[in-house]
Parts: sequence; C-alpha cells; structure tokens
Amino acid sequence: MQNILTFVIPVRHQDNARDWPRLKDNLSQTIKSISNQDSEGWKAVIVANHGADLPGMPAEFSVKRVDFPPNKLHVQGSASVEAFRDAVRSDKGRRILAGMLHAGPMGHVMVVDDDDFISRRLTSFVARHRDENGWYIRDGYIWSNNGRLLYRYSNFSHLCGTSHIVRSDLYGIPNSLETADDDYFRRALGSHVFIQGDLEAKGTPLQPLPFPGAVYRTGHGESHSRSNSILRQYFIKKSLLGRPAEFLRRLACLKVKSDKMEREFFGRH
Repeated sequence: MQNILTFVIPVRHQDNARDWPRLKDNLSQTIKSISNQDSEGWKAVIVANHGADLPGMPAEFSVKRVDFPPNKLHVQGSASVEAFRDAVRSDKGRRILAGMLHAGPMGHVMVVDDDDFISRRLTSFVARHRDENGWYIRDGYIWSNNGRLLYRYSNFSHLCGTSHIVRSDLYGIPNSLETADDDYFRRALGSHVFIQGDLEAKGTPLQPLPFPGAVYRTGHGESHSRSNSILRQYFIKKSLLGRPAEFLRRLACLKVKSDKMEREFFGRH
C-alpha cells in the first residue's frame, strides 16, 4: 500500500538526557500510541544516535542512526533565551531532516515528539484527503504525566511540537543534510511556531484538524517544558480571582482519562 502518513520522531543525544530509562519508557508509550492507527498506510522513523538504547517497536518503524554531537545548550544555563532556543531547534531540525531523508517517498509527514501521544484516526483521515496541503492541530489535550485529568486546549499548535501534518513536498526537503543550512533546520523543521505562517505566506495554508489530534505530556523530568500539573497551571492562579466565567470555561475543558480516550490516544484496548 502507498505510504499515506509518515511519522518522524527525533530523539535527543543520550548525553543530553537527564534520565535515559525514563526517556526510553516515554518513547515506548509514544510508539504504542502511533502503532494504534486505525488504518494501514503509515510508517514511522525514529532518529537516534548510535549507542542509544531504544525500546522494541513494530515492523512499521525503522531507526535512522546518526552521529550528531550532543547539544551543548540542551539546558539554558546562563545562555540567552534566543541562543538556547536556536540550539534546541537546530539540533531537532537536523534530526528531523535525517529522518525524512531516510524515509524515502512520503505522502504527508508529521513530527511527533518522543513523549507525546496522537489520535488513532490520523492516517485514515489523511487517506481521505491526500491532496490537501495539511493540517494544524487546533484542539488537543494537555496531560500531566500519570494523571487522571486532561485539559482540552484550543490553541494547541502554538503550544506543542506534535501539532502539524504537512504534505511532504511543501517542506522543500533538501537532497542531503549538507545542502541544508541552519536557518532551514531551525525554522522549517526544528520549531512548530513558524510553519503555519510560512506556508500561508507561500499560498499553501494548512487547515485546522477537525478533531483533537494529540496529547501533550508535561511534568516529567525529560520534557523541555517542565510544566506543573494541570490544576496548578490552569486553575490555581491569582489571575482567576474575580473571573468566575473564565474559571467555568476552564473547568469545562477538564476531561477524565476515560476508556474511550485511552483507546483514542494511548493505544490501550
């Protein structure tokens, strides 16, 4: 069957991981989520350095081993925010391009962070709309690691890297890593904040995905966000005092991690 949707999962250098066993466990859960697609026609590429210990994975997955050095600014430290973000984006973008080149011919492509979860309906949806430019995930869920609550977030593509499905030709993929420059790594691939505006400016805009497409996992030691729990992040706020309407709106966005959501996103039957 012709490939419909390719998932590319960039994994940081093992020397940049605070806790590799935890990263590996999170990655195995992401693999399980991706593997739960409700139709055929997808494949996935994990990009990891030589020597990185990876979990088992089904046949639809392949691994692209790379020799990229560790990112010296994987934590901000005393560096500026701009320098830190550029370093993270450059490293991530280089890994994503390596995965795309390894994948060969692709229909649409979706970058998935190695700790997130996706809807099992994505491949079947793309199969019905193969000629479209692609989609951004407008609505998705935020999940505090191992919690029982999820928060539906309506500006998801500005928050989470696992948030865009793009027809592969629109990326203008270079023939090799050597012919790509840092600006391409950082802007086109390494960050999720530019792609919508850049494609719209080129006359090939993305559409909003018409259903919640992913779950952003926060609050674990390997996440760049290091976000607090959902309740602390969205409800225990002084800014909500005297704003009952906003409090009720946020309350309506809370969802219990039901069996249906387990099947939809987490790959549990």
